[in-house]
Amino acid sequence: MPWLRFLIRALEKLGTRSRQPEHLVLGKHGETEAYFYLKNLGYQFVATNFRVPHNRGEIDLIAWDNGTLCFVEVKTRSDDSFAPPSTAVTPNKRRHILSVARRYLRRLPSDRPPSCRFDILSIVASDDEEQPRFTLQKGAFTWDAGRPQRRQFRDFVDRHYWRKK
Repeated sequence: MPWLRFLIRALEKLGTRSRQPEHLVLGKHGETEAYFYLKNLGYQFVATNFRVPHNRGEIDLIAWDNGTLCFVEVKTRSDDSFAPPSTAVTPNKRRHILSVARRYLRRLPSDRPPSCRFDILSIVASDDEEQPRFTLQKGAFTWDAGRPQRRQFRDFVDRHYWRKK
């Protein structure tokens, strides 16, 4: 299978000769590396770059990991001196991922949705041709990540003051 990885990398380099912005090229390269990295960990892939109509979100990779359906967000950076790539998954981005994941689960044929997990794979590319650095956060956020927390209001009125004497 190393020949397949070599072939895909070579095709990527040929395809990037067009005038695409450098960050898009880096992101596409990162998603390809993420695919092979997770494949080596035993993930079985279902979809890549999954989108639904009328929604701004996208899920980079959807795969099975030991009976759990994983929605994987891939973040690639050329340098992590400022902050790790996973910090780019903001609460707004998480809400979009959750929305797309709900739509994906509605398309499944069963009545009962499978157990799900949301992972973030951070990739820091190296300058030379070495293997990039991977950091996988399994269960990085949950279904509750997009919901506002309930606020509890307290009554600070002194109840003894209002009693009739």
